[in-house]
Amino acid sequence: MSTSSRFAVAVHVLTLMAWSEDEPLKSEQLAESVNTNTVVIRRMLCELAEAKLVVSQPGSMGGSRLSRNPAEITLLDVYHAVECPGVFSLHRQPASQACPVGMSIESVLGSVFAETNSAVEHVLAGITVRDVMLRLKPANGKSRIHTRAAKLPGEMSPDQAQSIRKRMRSGTIAKEH
Repeated sequence: MSTSSRFAVAVHVLTLMAWSEDEPLKSEQLAESVNTNTVVIRRMLCELAEAKLVVSQPGSMGGSRLSRNPAEITLLDVYHAVECPGVFSLHRQPASQACPVGMSIESVLGSVFAETNSAVEHVLAGITVRDVMLRLKPANGKSRIHTRAAKLPGEMSPDQAQSIRKRMRSGTIAKEH
């Protein structure tokens, strides 16, 4: 029996969006980070948008970003958006009523599963996307990750652009355009 990784992928996507702040991210960028197909990401983005956790804008300058502050999005919100309720489920077929275990196992497990689900939901309700982001170790000592693996030809890095903007504001360099 396999378990779903949809929750982990959704938390990964939302955490990357939180880390990139207000910069919209393309599904290709998200898929590259998660190491999955863009179709998987696009489908998940639709579910996250339905749950009002992300907003998306189509087009060449578009992308997806969080719909609200990452400190306001709990992992329980994410769980409800992408997973079916319940950590465990009962047998697909009813147990044999002729068996002394089979005649009562569903009611016993039902109460155990209810307790388990309640505990999981309680934990997830207390952790936000911001909390997850703060638990990450900065890559190479930097406080932000780069959301695009490689620059386009002639494109400068965010650090280079910020340095040039600072120098332009201070009058150290003249504006070229």
